[in-house]
Amino acid sequence: MDRRNFTKFALSGFALSFLADSVGRATPVTPPLPRPQPRPAGPLANQPYAELLARAKAALDQHQHMFELRDRVALADFNAPSRELRFHIVDLVGGHASSYLVSHGRGSDPEHSGWLQSFSNEPNSLASSAGAYKTGMIYEGQHGRAMRLTGLDPQNNNAEMRAIVIHGADYVSENHIASWGKIGRSEGCFAVARHMLPQLLGLLGQGRLLYANKLTSGAA
Repeated sequence: MDRRNFTKFALSGFALSFLADSVGRATPVTPPLPRPQPRPAGPLANQPYAELLARAKAALDQHQHMFELRDRVALADFNAPSRELRFHIVDLVGGHASSYLVSHGRGSDPEHSGWLQSFSNEPNSLASSAGAYKTGMIYEGQHGRAMRLTGLDPQNNNAEMRAIVIHGADYVSENHIASWGKIGRSEGCFAVARHMLPQLLGLLGQGRLLYANKLTSGAA
């Protein structure tokens, strides 16, 4: 082999060697980490309101002739203080819930402790009533947009006469809790934060069950 061909051969070999070495030392590409996914809420059976939900389902069966819509129910869990999100709209099909602030009546908490002390179905008691309600039509009244309720049990069957409804109120807010450690009281209505009212009424709609109780009180 002459000098010229030898040099050409050597340079070719060097190039191949360099290429192989470069490929062998290439930095591996690390795949991007998956985005963290939100953790699903725990099963409804593990929620603090699980026993109340069981009572609500029993009420659906008891009053089954009143309810064609059984996909969602609302729970007013008066075991909890008013500063907590204790009004739950539970999707029985999807197994999840949306939670909101809700007031109790001033007659149910005369000392304004933030905890419901007792229920009453009496006119002018200004108290909350326990039991099963059926959601009714939405209307414009003294509190603005509101939803009528029909009481289905002996302990709340004066709801329509007492004008017990769902409505928005300025005294139901995080700001009120920050200032006072609790929200204000209604006259027996289920008052919620004004800015949450449209969402809540949209989820509830007409013809669904609202169940309210404080189970530790021994009320049925």
